[in-house]
Amino acid sequence: MVNKILEKRREQMFPKLTPAQMARLEAHGRRVETRAGEVLLELGARPRNIFIVLAGSLEILLHATIGGESVYLLTSGDFSGEMSTLKGSVSLARIRVREGGAVAALDTDKLREIVQTDAELSELLMRAFILRRVALISDENPDVMLLGSRHSADTLRLREFLTRNGYPHANLEVESDAEVQALFDRFHIGLEDIPVVICRGDQIFRNPSNAAIAESLGINPLLDDTRVHDLVIVGAGPAGLGAAVYAASEGLDVRMLEAIAPGGQAGTSSRIENYLGFPTGISGQALAGRALSQAQKFGANLSVATAAVSLNCTTSPYRVLLTDGNLVSASVVLVTTGAQYRLLDIENIGRFMGTGVYYAATHLEATLCQGEEVIVVGGGNSAGQAAVFLASSSRRVHILVRSSGLADSMSRYLIRRIEESPNINLHTHTQLTALHGTDRLERVAWQSGGETEQQWHDVSHVFLMTGASPNTQWLQGCVALDTGGFVKTGADLSSDDLAATRWPLRRSPYLLETSLPGVFAAGDVRCGSVKRIASAVGEGAMCVQFVHRALGELSVSAQERVAVPG
Repeated sequence: MVNKILEKRREQMFPKLTPAQMARLEAHGRRVETRAGEVLLELGARPRNIFIVLAGSLEILLHATIGGESVYLLTSGDFSGEMSTLKGSVSLARIRVREGGAVAALDTDKLREIVQTDAELSELLMRAFILRRVALISDENPDVMLLGSRHSADTLRLREFLTRNGYPHANLEVESDAEVQALFDRFHIGLEDIPVVICRGDQIFRNPSNAAIAESLGINPLLDDTRVHDLVIVGAGPAGLGAAVYAASEGLDVRMLEAIAPGGQAGTSSRIENYLGFPTGISGQALAGRALSQAQKFGANLSVATAAVSLNCTTSPYRVLLTDGNLVSASVVLVTTGAQYRLLDIENIGRFMGTGVYYAATHLEATLCQGEEVIVVGGGNSAGQAAVFLASSSRRVHILVRSSGLADSMSRYLIRRIEESPNINLHTHTQLTALHGTDRLERVAWQSGGETEQQWHDVSHVFLMTGASPNTQWLQGCVALDTGGFVKTGADLSSDDLAATRWPLRRSPYLLETSLPGVFAAGDVRCGSVKRIASAVGEGAMCVQFVHRALGELSVSAQERVAVPG
Protein backbone atom coordinates (compact mmCIF):
# COMPACT_ATOMS: atom_id res chain seq x y z
CA MET A 1 0.00 0.00 0.00
CA VAL A 2 1.42 3.37 -1.05
CA ASN A 3 0.26 5.63 1.74
CA LYS A 4 1.66 9.05 2.58
CA ILE A 5 0.84 8.64 6.27
CA LEU A 6 2.70 5.33 6.35
CA GLU A 7 5.69 6.92 4.66
CA LYS A 8 5.83 9.92 6.99
CA ARG A 9 4.93 8.32 10.31
CA ARG A 10 6.02 4.72 9.93
CA GLU A 11 7.93 4.67 13.22
CA GLN A 12 4.89 5.84 15.16
CA MET A 13 2.46 3.59 13.30
CA PHE A 14 4.66 0.51 13.71
CA PRO A 15 7.02 1.19 16.63
CA LYS A 16 9.42 -1.53 17.75
CA LEU A 17 8.87 -2.64 21.32
CA THR A 18 11.89 -2.75 23.58
CA PRO A 19 12.65 -6.03 25.38
CA ALA A 20 11.31 -4.51 28.60
CA GLN A 21 8.06 -3.42 26.91
CA MET A 22 7.62 -6.83 25.29
CA ALA A 23 8.10 -8.51 28.65
CA ARG A 24 5.41 -6.32 30.27
CA LEU A 25 2.93 -7.09 27.50
CA GLU A 26 3.78 -10.79 27.36
CA ALA A 27 3.14 -11.07 31.08
CA HIS A 28 -0.51 -10.09 30.46
CA GLY A 29 -0.99 -12.37 27.45
CA ARG A 30 -0.68 -16.01 26.51
CA ARG A 31 2.01 -17.48 24.30
CA VAL A 32 0.78 -19.04 21.05
CA GLU A 33 2.95 -21.03 18.65
CA THR A 34 2.27 -20.12 15.02
CA ARG A 35 2.74 -21.87 11.70
CA ALA A 36 3.14 -20.45 8.19
CA GLY A 37 -0.16 -19.70 6.42
CA GLU A 38 -2.24 -19.71 9.61
CA VAL A 39 -4.84 -16.94 9.78
CA LEU A 40 -4.95 -15.29 13.20
CA LEU A 41 -7.67 -12.76 12.35
CA GLU A 42 -10.02 -12.77 9.40
CA LEU A 43 -11.19 -9.62 7.63
CA GLY A 44 -14.64 -8.72 8.98
CA ALA A 45 -14.23 -10.66 12.24
CA ARG A 46 -14.30 -8.89 15.58
CA PRO A 47 -10.78 -8.89 17.04
CA ARG A 48 -10.53 -10.46 20.47
CA ASN A 49 -6.76 -10.03 20.76
CA ILE A 50 -3.81 -8.06 19.60
CA PHE A 51 -0.67 -10.07 18.79
CA ILE A 52 2.85 -9.24 19.90
CA VAL A 53 5.34 -10.97 17.61
CA LEU A 54 7.89 -12.95 19.65
CA ALA A 55 9.38 -14.97 16.80
CA GLY A 56 8.65 -15.44 13.09
CA SER A 57 6.54 -12.91 11.22
CA LEU A 58 2.95 -11.86 10.46
CA GLU A 59 1.58 -10.08 7.41
CA ILE A 60 -1.30 -7.63 7.33
CA LEU A 61 -3.60 -8.01 4.30
CA LEU A 62 -6.21 -5.55 3.15
CA HIS A 63 -8.30 -8.12 1.34
CA ALA A 64 -9.63 -11.54 2.27
CA THR A 65 -8.63 -13.12 -1.03
CA ILE A 66 -5.60 -15.40 -1.30
CA GLY A 67 -3.77 -12.83 -3.37
CA GLY A 68 -4.52 -10.04 -0.91
CA GLU A 69 -2.37 -6.94 -0.80
CA SER A 70 0.23 -6.98 1.96
CA VAL A 71 0.20 -3.76 3.90
CA TYR A 72 2.99 -4.33 6.36
CA LEU A 73 5.16 -7.14 7.64
CA LEU A 74 5.29 -7.60 11.42
CA THR A 75 8.46 -9.12 12.84
CA SER A 76 9.80 -9.62 16.35
CA GLY A 77 8.96 -6.61 18.52
CA ASP A 78 5.97 -5.53 16.40
CA PHE A 79 2.29 -5.73 17.42
CA SER A 80 -1.02 -5.86 15.59
CA GLY A 81 -4.22 -3.95 16.22
CA GLU A 82 -5.91 -0.62 15.49
CA MET A 83 -8.90 1.28 16.89
CA SER A 84 -11.40 -1.45 16.01
CA THR A 85 -9.86 -3.54 18.82
CA LEU A 86 -10.89 -1.00 21.45
CA LYS A 87 -14.15 -0.03 19.72
CA GLY A 88 -15.41 -3.58 19.44
CA SER A 89 -16.09 -3.15 15.72
CA VAL A 90 -15.02 -5.59 13.01
CA SER A 91 -11.47 -5.85 11.72
CA LEU A 92 -10.53 -3.96 8.56
CA ALA A 93 -7.54 -6.18 7.83
CA ARG A 94 -6.56 -9.83 7.73
CA ILE A 95 -3.65 -11.13 9.84
CA ARG A 96 -1.80 -14.17 8.50
CA VAL A 97 1.38 -15.90 9.61
CA ARG A 98 4.11 -15.59 7.01
CA GLU A 99 6.93 -17.28 8.93
CA GLY A 100 6.10 -19.66 11.78
CA GLY A 101 7.18 -18.73 15.27
CA ALA A 102 5.32 -17.44 18.33
CA VAL A 103 3.13 -14.54 19.40
CA ALA A 104 1.77 -13.27 22.68
CA ALA A 105 -2.02 -12.96 22.38
CA LEU A 106 -3.35 -10.10 24.51
CA ASP A 107 -7.14 -10.06 24.85
CA THR A 108 -9.14 -6.83 24.73
CA ASP A 109 -9.79 -6.71 28.48
CA LYS A 110 -6.08 -6.95 29.24
CA LEU A 111 -5.33 -4.45 26.48
CA ARG A 112 -7.73 -1.92 27.96
CA GLU A 113 -6.24 -2.52 31.42
CA ILE A 114 -2.76 -1.74 30.06
CA VAL A 115 -3.75 1.45 28.21
CA GLN A 116 -5.42 2.68 31.39
CA THR A 117 -2.60 1.85 33.83
CA ASP A 118 0.73 1.85 31.95
CA ALA A 119 1.43 5.43 30.82
CA GLU A 120 4.36 4.54 28.56
CA LEU A 121 2.65 1.67 26.75
CA SER A 122 -0.64 3.55 26.63
CA GLU A 123 0.88 6.41 24.65
CA LEU A 124 2.70 4.04 22.31
CA LEU A 125 -0.29 1.77 21.66
CA MET A 126 -2.94 4.49 21.35
CA ARG A 127 -0.87 6.57 18.94
CA ALA A 128 -0.21 3.52 16.76
CA PHE A 129 -3.87 2.46 16.77
CA ILE A 130 -5.13 5.93 15.84
CA LEU A 131 -2.56 6.45 13.07
CA ARG A 132 -3.30 3.02 11.59
CA ARG A 133 -7.00 3.90 11.36
CA VAL A 134 -6.13 7.24 9.74
CA ALA A 135 -3.94 5.40 7.21
CA LEU A 136 -6.78 2.99 6.41
CA ILE A 137 -9.15 5.91 5.85
CA SER A 138 -6.71 7.55 3.44
CA ASP A 139 -5.97 4.34 1.52
CA GLU A 140 -6.86 4.51 -2.16
CA ASN A 141 -8.28 0.96 -2.37
CA PRO A 142 -10.66 0.38 0.55
CA ASP A 143 -13.05 -2.56 0.71
CA VAL A 144 -16.16 -0.35 0.67
CA MET A 145 -17.23 1.74 -2.32
CA LEU A 146 -20.06 4.26 -2.46
CA LEU A 147 -21.44 4.85 -5.96
CA GLY A 148 -23.59 7.94 -6.08
CA SER A 149 -24.36 11.33 -7.54
CA ARG A 150 -23.35 14.80 -6.41
CA HIS A 151 -27.03 15.75 -6.87
CA SER A 152 -28.40 12.98 -4.63
CA ALA A 153 -29.42 13.72 -1.03
CA ASP A 154 -29.04 10.07 -0.04
CA THR A 155 -25.52 9.97 -1.50
CA LEU A 156 -24.59 12.92 0.71
CA ARG A 157 -26.24 11.23 3.70
CA LEU A 158 -24.21 8.04 3.26
CA ARG A 159 -20.97 9.94 2.60
CA GLU A 160 -21.53 11.93 5.77
CA PHE A 161 -22.30 8.81 7.80
CA LEU A 162 -19.24 6.86 6.64
CA THR A 163 -16.89 9.85 6.82
CA ARG A 164 -17.94 11.12 10.22
CA ASN A 165 -17.77 7.62 11.68
CA GLY A 166 -14.24 7.18 10.38
CA TYR A 167 -14.99 4.24 8.13
CA PRO A 168 -12.62 3.74 5.14
CA HIS A 169 -14.46 3.97 1.84
CA ALA A 170 -14.10 5.19 -1.72
CA ASN A 171 -16.61 7.64 -3.15
CA LEU A 172 -17.31 7.40 -6.87
CA GLU A 173 -19.64 9.88 -8.63
CA VAL A 174 -21.53 9.02 -11.80
CA GLU A 175 -20.87 12.53 -13.11
CA SER A 176 -17.07 12.38 -13.00
CA ASP A 177 -15.63 8.89 -12.41
CA ALA A 178 -15.04 6.84 -15.56
CA GLU A 179 -14.87 3.48 -13.74
CA VAL A 180 -18.47 3.77 -12.48
CA GLN A 181 -19.96 2.34 -15.66
CA ALA A 182 -17.77 -0.78 -15.42
CA LEU A 183 -19.02 -1.31 -11.86
CA PHE A 184 -22.61 -0.79 -13.01
CA ASP A 185 -22.15 -3.50 -15.63
CA ARG A 186 -20.35 -5.88 -13.29
CA PHE A 187 -22.94 -5.70 -10.51
CA HIS A 188 -26.03 -5.13 -12.71
CA ILE A 189 -26.71 -1.72 -11.25
CA GLY A 190 -28.63 1.11 -12.90
CA LEU A 191 -28.80 4.85 -12.33
CA GLU A 192 -32.17 4.32 -10.65
CA ASP A 193 -30.42 2.28 -7.93
CA ILE A 194 -27.99 4.92 -6.71
CA PRO A 195 -26.67 5.47 -4.19
CA VAL A 196 -25.20 1.97 -4.01
CA VAL A 197 -22.76 0.68 -1.42
CA ILE A 198 -20.51 -2.24 -2.42
CA CYS A 199 -19.01 -3.98 0.61
CA ARG A 200 -15.94 -6.19 0.34
CA GLY A 201 -16.49 -6.89 -3.34
CA ASP A 202 -19.66 -8.99 -3.09
CA GLN A 203 -22.34 -7.33 -0.94
CA ILE A 204 -24.55 -4.84 -2.76
CA PHE A 205 -26.81 -2.36 -0.95
CA ARG A 206 -29.13 -0.10 -2.93
CA ASN A 207 -29.82 3.16 -1.10
CA PRO A 208 -29.45 1.57 2.34
CA SER A 209 -30.34 3.22 5.62
CA ASN A 210 -27.55 4.28 7.97
CA ALA A 211 -28.61 1.53 10.35
CA ALA A 212 -28.36 -1.13 7.62
CA ILE A 213 -24.84 -0.04 6.70
CA ALA A 214 -23.76 0.11 10.33
CA GLU A 215 -24.96 -3.46 10.83
CA SER A 216 -23.44 -4.79 7.60
CA LEU A 217 -20.04 -3.22 8.25
CA GLY A 218 -20.02 -4.14 11.94
CA ILE A 219 -19.41 -0.55 13.00
CA ASN A 220 -21.10 -0.99 16.37
CA PRO A 221 -19.85 -3.28 19.14
CA LEU A 222 -21.87 -6.35 20.07
CA LEU A 223 -23.53 -5.48 23.37
CA ASP A 224 -25.94 -7.25 25.69
CA ASP A 225 -29.17 -5.25 25.68
CA THR A 226 -30.37 -7.10 28.79
CA ARG A 227 -27.51 -5.61 30.80
CA VAL A 228 -28.25 -2.75 33.18
CA HIS A 229 -25.59 -0.10 32.59
CA ASP A 230 -24.53 2.37 35.25
CA LEU A 231 -24.98 5.22 32.81
CA VAL A 232 -26.56 5.50 29.37
CA ILE A 233 -25.76 8.71 27.51
CA VAL A 234 -28.22 9.58 24.76
CA GLY A 235 -26.34 11.73 22.26
CA ALA A 236 -22.60 11.72 21.51
CA GLY A 237 -22.03 15.42 20.98
CA PRO A 238 -19.50 17.42 23.05
CA ALA A 239 -21.52 17.08 26.27
CA GLY A 240 -22.05 13.34 25.83
CA LEU A 241 -18.42 12.69 24.94
CA GLY A 242 -17.20 14.79 27.87
CA ALA A 243 -19.39 12.81 30.25
CA ALA A 244 -18.34 9.48 28.71
CA VAL A 245 -14.61 10.19 29.15
CA TYR A 246 -14.93 11.14 32.81
CA ALA A 247 -17.53 8.53 33.76
CA ALA A 248 -15.67 5.65 32.10
CA SER A 249 -12.31 6.79 33.49
CA GLU A 250 -13.87 6.65 36.95
CA GLY A 251 -14.94 3.04 36.49
CA LEU A 252 -18.58 3.37 35.47
CA ASP A 253 -20.18 1.09 32.88
CA VAL A 254 -21.01 3.62 30.15
CA ARG A 255 -22.95 3.21 26.94
CA MET A 256 -23.51 6.00 24.41
CA LEU A 257 -26.33 6.10 21.84
CA GLU A 258 -25.99 8.35 18.80
CA ALA A 259 -28.32 8.83 15.84
CA ILE A 260 -25.66 9.73 13.26
CA ALA A 261 -22.04 10.11 14.35
CA PRO A 262 -19.93 11.30 17.29
CA GLY A 263 -19.62 15.07 17.60
CA GLY A 264 -23.26 15.93 17.05
CA GLN A 265 -23.84 19.33 15.45
CA ALA A 266 -20.35 20.43 16.51
CA GLY A 267 -18.92 17.55 14.50
CA THR A 268 -19.96 19.34 11.31
CA SER A 269 -17.90 22.47 12.11
CA SER A 270 -15.14 22.98 9.55
CA ARG A 271 -12.84 24.77 11.97
CA ILE A 272 -13.12 25.64 15.67
CA GLU A 273 -10.58 28.23 16.78
CA ASN A 274 -11.86 29.34 20.18
CA TYR A 275 -11.76 25.96 21.93
CA LEU A 276 -9.24 25.78 24.77
CA GLY A 277 -5.95 24.11 23.88
CA PHE A 278 -6.12 24.39 20.07
CA PRO A 279 -4.59 27.76 19.13
CA THR A 280 -4.39 26.85 15.43
CA GLY A 281 -7.93 25.48 15.40
CA ILE A 282 -9.38 22.00 14.94
CA SER A 283 -12.27 20.61 12.93
CA GLY A 284 -15.33 19.40 14.78
CA GLN A 285 -14.86 15.90 13.39
CA ALA A 286 -11.23 15.72 14.55
CA LEU A 287 -12.16 16.96 18.02
CA ALA A 288 -14.97 14.40 18.27
CA GLY A 289 -12.68 11.62 17.03
CA ARG A 290 -10.07 12.37 19.69
CA ALA A 291 -12.70 12.51 22.41
CA LEU A 292 -14.23 9.22 21.28
CA SER A 293 -10.81 7.51 21.32
CA GLN A 294 -10.37 8.70 24.91
CA ALA A 295 -13.78 7.40 25.94
CA GLN A 296 -13.18 4.02 24.29
CA LYS A 297 -9.75 3.77 25.88
CA PHE A 298 -11.48 3.83 29.26
CA GLY A 299 -14.14 1.32 28.23
CA ALA A 300 -17.13 3.38 27.11
CA ASN A 301 -19.15 1.84 24.27
CA LEU A 302 -20.76 3.78 21.41
CA SER A 303 -23.62 2.65 19.17
CA VAL A 304 -24.28 4.84 16.11
CA ALA A 305 -27.27 4.94 13.75
CA THR A 306 -29.18 4.32 16.97
CA ALA A 307 -31.71 6.95 17.99
CA ALA A 308 -33.88 7.07 21.08
CA VAL A 309 -37.63 6.83 20.45
CA SER A 310 -38.85 7.14 24.03
CA LEU A 311 -37.85 6.88 27.66
CA ASN A 312 -39.73 4.47 29.89
CA CYS A 313 -39.64 6.53 33.06
CA THR A 314 -42.04 4.43 35.15
CA THR A 315 -39.66 1.50 35.67
CA SER A 316 -36.50 0.99 37.63
CA PRO A 317 -33.99 0.78 36.04
CA TYR A 318 -34.88 3.24 33.31
CA ARG A 319 -35.29 1.88 29.78
CA VAL A 320 -34.60 3.71 26.54
CA LEU A 321 -36.51 2.44 23.49
CA LEU A 322 -34.43 2.55 20.30
CA THR A 323 -35.44 2.87 16.65
CA ASP A 324 -34.63 -0.81 16.07
CA GLY A 325 -37.09 -1.83 18.78
CA ASN A 326 -34.46 -2.80 21.35
CA LEU A 327 -34.48 -1.52 24.92
CA VAL A 328 -31.36 -0.29 26.70
CA SER A 329 -31.49 -0.29 30.51
CA ALA A 330 -29.59 1.99 32.86
CA SER A 331 -29.56 3.03 36.48
CA VAL A 332 -28.88 6.63 35.41
CA VAL A 333 -29.61 8.39 32.11
CA LEU A 334 -27.88 11.48 30.75
CA VAL A 335 -29.67 13.39 27.98
CA THR A 336 -27.24 15.13 25.61
CA THR A 337 -29.27 15.02 22.39
CA GLY A 338 -28.46 18.65 21.62
CA ALA A 339 -30.39 20.83 19.20
CA GLN A 340 -30.79 21.11 15.46
CA TYR A 341 -31.02 24.14 13.20
CA ARG A 342 -34.56 25.27 12.53
CA LEU A 343 -36.07 24.79 9.11
CA LEU A 344 -37.13 28.05 7.49
CA ASP A 345 -40.82 28.63 6.88
CA ILE A 346 -40.59 28.21 3.11
CA GLU A 347 -43.20 26.01 1.45
CA ASN A 348 -41.02 23.61 -0.57
CA ILE A 349 -37.80 23.67 1.43
CA GLY A 350 -38.02 20.00 2.41
CA ARG A 351 -37.64 18.73 -1.15
CA PHE A 352 -34.23 20.41 -1.49
CA MET A 353 -32.65 19.06 1.69
CA GLY A 354 -29.34 17.54 0.64
CA THR A 355 -29.74 18.72 -2.97
CA GLY A 356 -29.03 22.40 -2.45
CA VAL A 357 -30.06 23.05 1.16
CA TYR A 358 -27.69 21.87 3.89
CA TYR A 359 -27.34 21.93 7.66
CA ALA A 360 -23.56 21.40 7.64
CA ALA A 361 -20.59 23.02 5.93
CA THR A 362 -17.92 20.33 5.89
CA HIS A 363 -15.48 19.36 3.15
CA LEU A 364 -18.20 17.09 1.73
CA GLU A 365 -20.59 19.97 1.10
CA ALA A 366 -17.78 22.30 0.01
CA THR A 367 -16.88 20.00 -2.87
CA LEU A 368 -20.46 20.25 -4.15
CA CYS A 369 -20.33 24.03 -4.51
CA GLN A 370 -16.72 24.66 -5.42
CA GLY A 371 -16.38 27.77 -7.57
CA GLU A 372 -20.07 28.67 -7.20
CA GLU A 373 -22.06 31.21 -5.22
CA VAL A 374 -23.53 30.09 -1.90
CA ILE A 375 -25.79 31.50 0.80
CA VAL A 376 -25.33 31.14 4.55
CA VAL A 377 -28.44 31.94 6.59
CA GLY A 378 -27.70 32.85 10.21
CA GLY A 379 -25.59 35.15 12.33
CA GLY A 380 -24.11 32.90 15.00
CA ASN A 381 -20.64 31.40 15.30
CA SER A 382 -21.59 28.33 13.26
CA ALA A 383 -22.72 30.56 10.41
CA GLY A 384 -19.52 32.60 10.64
CA GLN A 385 -17.31 29.51 10.61
CA ALA A 386 -19.22 28.17 7.61
CA ALA A 387 -18.96 31.43 5.68
CA VAL A 388 -15.21 31.79 6.22
CA PHE A 389 -14.63 28.13 5.33
CA LEU A 390 -16.77 28.21 2.19
CA ALA A 391 -15.18 31.48 1.03
CA SER A 392 -11.91 29.63 0.45
CA SER A 393 -13.42 27.50 -2.34
CA SER A 394 -16.63 29.24 -3.42
CA ARG A 395 -16.82 32.17 -5.84
CA ARG A 396 -18.95 34.24 -3.47
CA VAL A 397 -20.64 33.79 -0.09
CA HIS A 398 -23.77 35.72 0.86
CA ILE A 399 -24.61 35.90 4.58
CA LEU A 400 -28.28 36.63 5.25
CA VAL A 401 -29.31 37.87 8.71
CA ARG A 402 -32.56 39.38 9.93
CA SER A 403 -30.82 41.69 12.40
CA SER A 404 -28.75 44.81 11.77
CA GLY A 405 -25.40 43.01 12.06
CA LEU A 406 -23.32 40.24 13.57
CA ALA A 407 -21.89 41.73 16.76
CA ASP A 408 -24.55 40.42 19.13
CA SER A 409 -24.26 36.77 18.12
CA MET A 410 -20.80 36.10 16.66
CA SER A 411 -17.25 36.08 18.03
CA ARG A 412 -15.20 39.12 17.09
CA TYR A 413 -12.45 37.15 15.35
CA LEU A 414 -15.01 35.71 12.92
CA ILE A 415 -16.56 39.12 12.26
CA ARG A 416 -13.14 40.54 11.38
CA ARG A 417 -12.43 37.69 8.97
CA ILE A 418 -15.78 38.19 7.28
CA GLU A 419 -15.15 41.92 6.98
CA GLU A 420 -11.72 41.30 5.46
CA SER A 421 -12.87 38.62 2.99
CA PRO A 422 -13.41 40.17 -0.45
CA ASN A 423 -15.82 37.44 -1.57
CA ILE A 424 -18.17 37.51 1.44
CA ASN A 425 -21.18 39.83 1.30
CA LEU A 426 -23.24 40.50 4.43
CA HIS A 427 -26.94 41.25 3.84
CA THR A 428 -28.60 42.66 6.97
CA HIS A 429 -32.35 42.88 7.58
CA THR A 430 -32.68 40.18 4.91
CA GLN A 431 -34.71 36.97 4.75
CA LEU A 432 -34.71 34.03 2.36
CA THR A 433 -38.22 33.90 0.91
CA ALA A 434 -38.42 31.31 -1.89
CA LEU A 435 -36.64 28.37 -3.52
CA HIS A 436 -36.99 27.02 -7.05
CA GLY A 437 -35.70 23.96 -8.88
CA THR A 438 -36.63 20.59 -10.33
CA ASP A 439 -34.44 17.69 -9.10
CA ARG A 440 -32.20 20.11 -7.20
CA LEU A 441 -32.11 23.73 -6.11
CA GLU A 442 -31.52 26.17 -8.99
CA ARG A 443 -32.65 29.64 -7.87
CA VAL A 444 -33.47 31.44 -4.64
CA ALA A 445 -35.20 34.67 -3.66
CA TRP A 446 -34.56 36.93 -0.73
CA GLN A 447 -36.06 40.18 0.48
CA SER A 448 -34.36 42.97 2.39
CA GLY A 449 -36.05 45.28 4.86
CA GLY A 450 -36.08 48.32 2.60
CA GLU A 451 -37.37 46.50 -0.45
CA THR A 452 -40.99 45.91 -1.38
CA GLU A 453 -40.39 42.93 -3.66
CA GLN A 454 -38.27 39.81 -3.39
CA GLN A 455 -35.18 39.50 -5.59
CA TRP A 456 -34.35 36.28 -7.46
CA HIS A 457 -30.76 35.04 -7.72
CA ASP A 458 -29.13 32.10 -9.54
CA VAL A 459 -27.74 30.47 -6.40
CA SER A 460 -28.09 26.72 -5.93
CA HIS A 461 -26.52 26.13 -2.50
CA VAL A 462 -28.00 27.34 0.81
CA PHE A 463 -26.57 26.58 4.25
CA LEU A 464 -29.08 26.93 7.11
CA MET A 465 -27.71 27.83 10.52
CA THR A 466 -30.63 29.59 12.14
CA GLY A 467 -31.66 29.19 15.75
CA ALA A 468 -31.97 25.84 17.45
CA SER A 469 -34.75 23.35 18.15
CA PRO A 470 -34.00 20.83 20.92
CA ASN A 471 -34.12 17.11 20.17
CA THR A 472 -36.48 16.27 23.02
CA GLN A 473 -39.49 14.69 21.30
CA TRP A 474 -38.59 11.32 22.83
CA LEU A 475 -38.79 12.77 26.37
CA GLN A 476 -42.38 14.00 26.17
CA GLY A 477 -44.33 13.16 29.32
CA CYS A 478 -41.28 12.11 31.34
CA VAL A 479 -39.37 15.28 32.28
CA ALA A 480 -40.26 18.95 32.54
CA LEU A 481 -39.55 21.04 29.43
CA ASP A 482 -39.67 24.79 28.94
CA THR A 483 -41.89 26.49 26.34
CA GLY A 484 -39.19 26.00 23.70
CA GLY A 485 -38.89 22.28 24.40
CA PHE A 486 -35.54 22.49 26.21
CA VAL A 487 -35.03 20.32 29.30
CA LYS A 488 -35.37 22.09 32.64
CA THR A 489 -32.84 21.14 35.32
CA GLY A 490 -31.82 22.09 38.84
CA ALA A 491 -32.89 25.55 39.98
CA ASP A 492 -34.93 26.09 36.80
CA LEU A 493 -37.41 23.49 38.01
CA SER A 494 -40.40 25.01 39.78
CA SER A 495 -42.43 23.37 42.53
CA ASP A 496 -45.18 22.86 39.95
CA ASP A 497 -42.72 21.04 37.65
CA LEU A 498 -41.72 18.71 40.47
CA ALA A 499 -45.30 18.15 41.53
CA ALA A 500 -46.33 17.28 37.96
CA THR A 501 -43.68 14.56 37.74
CA ARG A 502 -44.22 13.47 41.37
CA TRP A 503 -40.66 14.11 42.55
CA PRO A 504 -40.23 11.39 45.22
CA LEU A 505 -37.10 12.50 47.12
CA ARG A 506 -36.65 14.80 50.11
CA ARG A 507 -33.72 16.57 48.46
CA SER A 508 -34.06 19.02 45.59
CA PRO A 509 -32.80 18.05 42.12
CA TYR A 510 -29.06 18.36 41.59
CA LEU A 511 -27.71 21.15 39.40
CA LEU A 512 -28.05 19.23 36.10
CA GLU A 513 -30.79 16.83 37.18
CA THR A 514 -34.21 16.88 35.55
CA SER A 515 -37.57 16.53 37.23
CA LEU A 516 -36.96 12.78 37.23
CA PRO A 517 -34.45 11.45 39.79
CA GLY A 518 -31.38 9.96 38.13
CA VAL A 519 -32.10 11.52 34.74
CA PHE A 520 -29.74 14.38 33.87
CA ALA A 521 -29.33 16.78 30.97
CA ALA A 522 -26.27 18.64 29.69
CA GLY A 523 -25.24 20.74 26.72
CA ASP A 524 -27.44 22.47 24.15
CA VAL A 525 -30.53 20.40 24.99
CA ARG A 526 -30.65 21.93 28.47
CA CYS A 527 -32.68 25.03 29.24
CA GLY A 528 -30.40 27.99 29.90
CA SER A 529 -27.21 26.38 28.65
CA VAL A 530 -24.48 28.43 27.01
CA LYS A 531 -24.40 27.37 23.37
CA ARG A 532 -20.64 26.83 23.17
CA ILE A 533 -18.66 23.62 22.74
CA ALA A 534 -16.45 24.24 25.76
CA SER A 535 -19.52 24.82 27.93
CA ALA A 536 -21.14 21.59 26.73
CA VAL A 537 -17.99 19.56 27.42
CA GLY A 538 -17.77 21.15 30.87
CA GLU A 539 -21.39 20.36 31.69
CA GLY A 540 -20.93 16.75 30.60
CA ALA A 541 -17.83 16.34 32.74
CA MET A 542 -19.38 18.13 35.73
CA CYS A 543 -22.50 15.98 35.55
CA VAL A 544 -20.49 12.84 36.39
CA GLN A 545 -20.17 13.86 40.05
CA PHE A 546 -23.96 13.98 40.30
CA VAL A 547 -24.21 10.63 38.50
CA HIS A 548 -22.05 9.11 41.24
CA ARG A 549 -24.34 10.58 43.90
CA ALA A 550 -27.45 9.24 42.19
CA LEU A 551 -25.88 5.77 41.90
CA GLY A 552 -24.94 5.96 45.58
CA GLU A 553 -28.53 6.76 46.51
CA LEU A 554 -29.74 3.77 44.52
CA SER A 555 -27.24 1.55 46.31
CA VAL A 556 -28.35 2.80 49.74
CA SER A 557 -32.00 2.36 48.78
CA ALA A 558 -31.33 -1.23 47.69
CA GLN A 559 -29.52 -1.99 50.95
CA GLU A 560 -32.39 -0.55 52.97
CA ARG A 561 -34.89 -2.72 51.11
CA VAL A 562 -32.81 -5.80 51.87
CA ALA A 563 -32.60 -4.81 55.56
CA VAL A 564 -36.37 -4.59 55.90
CA PRO A 565 -37.87 -8.00 56.78
CA GLY A 566 -40.08 -9.32 54.02
